Amino acid sequence: MARRKMIYEGKAKILYEGPEPGTYVQYFKDDATAYNAEKKAVIEGKGVLNNRLSEFFMIGLGQIGVPTHFIRRLNMREQLIRQVEIVPLEVIVRNVAAGSMAKRLGMDEGTALPRPIVEFSLKDDKLGDPLVPEEYIIAFGWASQQELDDIISMALRVNDYMSGVMHGVGIKLVDFKIEFGRLWDNEFPRLVLADEISPDSCRLWDVETGRKLDKDVFRQDLGDLADAYTEVAKRLGVMPSNVTHRPKPTLIN
Repeated sequence: MARRKMIYEGKAKILYEGPEPGTYVQYFKDDATAYNAEKKAVIEGKGVLNNRLSEFFMIGLGQIGVPTHFIRRLNMREQLIRQVEIVPLEVIVRNVAAGSMAKRLGMDEGTALPRPIVEFSLKDDKLGDPLVPEEYIIAFGWASQQELDDIISMALRVNDYMSGVMHGVGIKLVDFKIEFGRLWDNEFPRLVLADEISPDSCRLWDVETGRKLDKDVFRQDLGDLADAYTEVAKRLGVMPSNVTHRPKPTLIN
């Protein structure tokens, strides 16, 4: 596909104008960032892995009735998606205490939660994506009450699906972050799952050993990030089990 006009560049992806009205081409970069982009590196092959894994999850979710922006994968690094109006919230679903939640509440990392917990943060890198209560979301018009109810319902369905798929391959879904967008039908918006689902946006631990298979490997200098993502892809059958990636991380000053 010929390169088209760039619409937006984020930390891990680039959006280009799509081949048809109402579409974008989503390109997955090899860039890795942590701590609000204070730590950066280029991990060879990361974008390829995330493209394939996000395709796998989006297709699976579509098959159980969760609407998504995904149309089809175009090549190793790009996929065709529907153009949506992004709801300015990051939706976090937690099954186990980890990361900022464990620190915030003084809990031991790995503590199982009594039920899945849905949190919201405002999408604003300059503010550090602060957590916001539902009352703020309604008051400031970031989403309506009906949209918020639908987002929570869909987020929990995504959690059920993802937890089951991961458990089946010996991986514990600790938590994950997703985004939603509005797909307009005349004057009526319809919510769909947007952005991506990949080890970049999930915490994944090996059930038997507790080994981390997500971006915490990069955050905490626990080893080779692409090896961890490749392990997830192999277990899910997204990549042949005899494929081995040995990327060379390139630090960005």
